Parts: sequence; structure tokens; C-alpha cells
Amino acid sequence: MLDSKIAYQSAQDLLLDYLGLKDFNPPAQKVNIKSFVDSFGTSGRLDAEFYQEKYDVLIQKMKSQEYDELQNLVSIKKSIEPGSSAYDEQGLPFIRVSDYDKFQISSPAKYLSDAYCQEYCETLKNLQPKKGTILFSKDGTVGIAHLLSEDLSGITSRAILHLKVKDKRVLPEYLTLVLNSLAVQWQAERDVGGSIIQHWRIEEIKEVVIPIISMEIQTQIADLIRQSDRLRQESQALLEEAKRKVEQAIEG
Repeated sequence: MLDSKIAYQSAQDLLLDYLGLKDFNPPAQKVNIKSFVDSFGTSGRLDAEFYQEKYDVLIQKMKSQEYDELQNLVSIKKSIEPGSSAYDEQGLPFIRVSDYDKFQISSPAKYLSDAYCQEYCETLKNLQPKKGTILFSKDGTVGIAHLLSEDLSGITSRAILHLKVKDKRVLPEYLTLVLNSLAVQWQAERDVGGSIIQHWRIEEIKEVVIPIISMEIQTQIADLIRQSDRLRQESQALLEEAKRKVEQAIEG
């Protein structure tokens, strides 16, 4: 029987193999000579890192098959940054980039006070992400994608975008895996560059190239992702039960 990590790795391998990226060896050189028209005239970027050949090779590889830009596949919704005055030790969970990863959402360090929630009730209600939303980080550690398996009882920071699939050519589980893969992580690396404070501009995120593979393979990937999630939850439940029994034994 597969465990959670093996199921996820199987989905990842299936994706990269289909895209021809499983054993991808990018060009090592960091110098790439471009004309003004093909560089600043096209992208508006002058930093040399942006034009490394490995990024060109990656994009060419993905564009050799069906693809589209992210903005055509999802709706993108921004959240808010209420400020430290709204924080409290209890209240509505406030999810920041450090509170989640591609697998799970942890208990947050910050909460929004009852007073703040009452004052901005309607705004907050509209910003609570629903099941099927992909949380996607644009600041700090950029490019972390997490698919919600249920409605989120909380609010995310402005650093986290809410993506909702609007195109039937992609499944949410598949898109989330692509966003977490090197196919998109390298695009993030290229766009963010050597910035001390990492910030991925929404206009750049909209133009991220997403490969669109057959629905048959997407479905296989989605099944493996769901299996991985289920096994992870079962493992966590067993761990919690074991901890509870140990505590009961100690209390005696």
C-alpha cells in the first residue's frame, strides 16, 4: 500500500515525465546574449539573471505542447493586510505564508480580534476562501500552492492570492501540482530574481506559462494527490490518538 509521500511523489513523477522534465538538465551557463529588442524591449528587465538560458529552454519545452497563461485558467483574488492593531491572541485565524505549505495549514500565530471582525464583517466574509480555492503565495517564500479540501475558517494575508479554476481544461489538483513543480518554480525564480525581499508581481503571475496535458493523465494525477491527502490525514489521526493514549497513561 502506498504511503502519503510515495503517492505524492508518484503524481510528481507522472507530471514531470509527461512534460519531459523528469531528468531535465538545464544549461549551466548564466550568460545569455540578447539584443535590446529581445531583452529590455520585450520584458522591460535589465537584470542579467532574468535572461539565463535555462529559463528560455524551460519555456520553450513547455510551449512545444498545449499551454496557456495562468490568467486564462483561473480567477485571481487578493486578500487584505489588516495591520498589527487588528491582531489578538484569539479570534478569527489569520493565515500568513509561514502558516501553510503545499500539504497542510498549521495553526496560525496571529488571529483577528472580535472587534475588528465585527467592524469589517461583510468584507471578511467575502474574503474567506472556499473549498477548491488554491492558496498561492506572492511574497516572502513565493510560489507555494495549497488546494483547499474544505472551506477555510479564517482569512489569509495580502501575501497570499486566491486562485479559482475557471477553465475546464485543467483540474484543480493538477494545477496545484504544476504550480508547486519546477515548471513554475523556475518562472518564479526568474521573475523575482535576486531581490532581498522576495515579491512576485501579480502581473508576472498572470503570465505564468501552464502546460495543459491530457485529461486522462490529469485524472491519474488528481487521484494520486487525493490518495496522498487521505493517507496523510489518516496518519495524523493515528498520531493524535497515540499521543492521547500516552497522555492518559501518564495521568493514570
